[in-house]
Amino acid sequence: MNIAVQEKSAFNSIEGTFEAQKSNLKNLRKESVQKRKERLKTLRNWIHTNRSAIHEAMYNDFRKAAVEVDGVELFHVLNEIKYATDNLEQWARPTKVDAPLTMFGTRSWIQYEARGVCLIISPWNYPFSLCIGPVVSALCAGNSVIIKPSEMTPHVSSLIKKMVDEIFEPQVATVFEGGLEVSQRLLKLPFDHIFFTGSPDIGKVVMKAAAENLTSVTLELGGKSPSIITDSARINEAAERTAVAKFVNNGQTCIAPDYILVDEKVAAKFTSAIIEQTKKLFANAKGSFEESNSYCRIVNEKHFVRVNELIKDALNTGAKIEFGGKVNPETNFIHPMILSSVQMNSRVMQEEIFGPVLPIVTYKNLDDAITIIHSKPKALALYIYSTSKKVQEKILHETTAGAVCINDSGIHFLHHGLPFGGVNNSGIGKSHGHFGFLAFSNEKPVLKQKRGLTSVKAFYPPYTNLSKKLMDWFLKLF
Repeated sequence: MNIAVQEKSAFNSIEGTFEAQKSNLKNLRKESVQKRKERLKTLRNWIHTNRSAIHEAMYNDFRKAAVEVDGVELFHVLNEIKYATDNLEQWARPTKVDAPLTMFGTRSWIQYEARGVCLIISPWNYPFSLCIGPVVSALCAGNSVIIKPSEMTPHVSSLIKKMVDEIFEPQVATVFEGGLEVSQRLLKLPFDHIFFTGSPDIGKVVMKAAAENLTSVTLELGGKSPSIITDSARINEAAERTAVAKFVNNGQTCIAPDYILVDEKVAAKFTSAIIEQTKKLFANAKGSFEESNSYCRIVNEKHFVRVNELIKDALNTGAKIEFGGKVNPETNFIHPMILSSVQMNSRVMQEEIFGPVLPIVTYKNLDDAITIIHSKPKALALYIYSTSKKVQEKILHETTAGAVCINDSGIHFLHHGLPFGGVNNSGIGKSHGHFGFLAFSNEKPVLKQKRGLTSVKAFYPPYTNLSKKLMDWFLKLF
């Protein structure tokens, strides 16, 4: 068998691909920053050239409008590529570190090196951007990647494989499609880093598998992200921005407002306002959501059934439908639904909803709202609608979340100068922009000592009375 055939055969299996990428790391470590930038530009050009194909795949999986695909899928990735290519030379440059007194005469710096062979397991809810965004970070840091897209969005998964096969060498980036069995095989391998986006429950499985090989992880998870509407909020503005963040992508967004905590003094006004804004944003000219081009669908029957069961449980435990109610299992359609009188022990207040259902809970004072937030695992995002700086500061200092948006919802994800990620149950590690580069890099400290007499030589053994006196004097400096 000749070398070309052997190389091709190696990439036919998961294990063979892993070993081939591992063997190629020595070559990647020698590559210039310019070569990394060229790969990212090739990716950018492919996206622009095949934009309509991405639209079609997304419509087939979600019935999602092309303009929404551009806004919530392609913009993020293209912005990530531009930000990386504009800044990569600076990010990759060694960072000088000043020497303390104890290291007088030394030179020190932090050198950034690729972690190695990385695994990216991406989700179905934003199947293009949440897959390719981490790929951008991994490649700009100089890694190779094996990509496992979600089998729940088969059209986008197939398109991602086609794209990667066309523009990357397999020893740099390879896609393996499939279900649970593929993920399990991948997770047995000793990757240098794993980037997983998904639910906290599956995140625990990934972290446990990574621990077997002492593999580092970035986990972008989810949870119940609250939105607090205070009595000083600009109600119509808060309603519009909340409705967009909640019902875009049919509520299947990890940072969507999962439930509303609204001051009882403005609850009725806010409820009316968000109903009107939801109609204006997502219904068609006839007032229909089911026939609207701006309102997509639940991804599949399994998740339709899950969300529908959450609704039934909420109603059975006393919740009231303020808006919505219509569902169509044949098309996985669920009308935007707003609930009031929701019980804290109902499933919609215990589980991440991940669908177009928005519970509204009223509070008498802000401390009550904060208590509710503390009763749940730490959220991926928290939203504050208030014009009072004092109130904003109180919530910021008395709650914990992966990120906070004040007077808007969800847009922090698009700011590539900010780290994105959760805390504890909602995630481990940060991504996007420079933080994504760092997630896929080993920050290697380097210290270079000078010749001859050094600052630490005075403390070499053998230990004498002079050594003791010198150490006594030295410790008094600290």
